[in-house]
Amino acid sequence: MGYLKYNSEEFEFDDRTATHLQIAISAKLRRAEHFFLTWEIHHKQGSGRHSIWIDNGVPLHFFYSGSRAASVNRTWLDQLMLTAATPLGMQVTEEPAEKPAVPEED
Repeated sequence: MGYLKYNSEEFEFDDRTATHLQIAISAKLRRAEHFFLTWEIHHKQGSGRHSIWIDNGVPLHFFYSGSRAASVNRTWLDQLMLTAATPLGMQVTEEPAEKPAVPEED
C-alpha cells in the first residue's frame, strides 16, 4: 500500500491506483487545471467518501511501498482524466479492463 500526502494529510491507496492518480493529476496540474479528487472510503474504514481540491499551490507527495513501478492502463487513465472535468471531479474507481489498442490504418 502507498500513500498520497496532500497538505499534511495522508490518504492510503494501493500502489497501482496511486501510480494512475500520479500520472493523471500531474497531467492536469501541468496544464494549470484544478479539480476535486473524490473517492469512496472502504466500508472496513467506516464508509463515506473523501473529496479534496487539487491545485498547484498545495504540496503533493506520492509514497509507494513497492520498489517497482506499476504498468499503466490507458483506459483507466482516460477514465480518470474524463471525470476530472465533471463537477464532482476526478473519480477514483476500480480499474477497468484495458481496451485493446486500435491498429493503425495504412
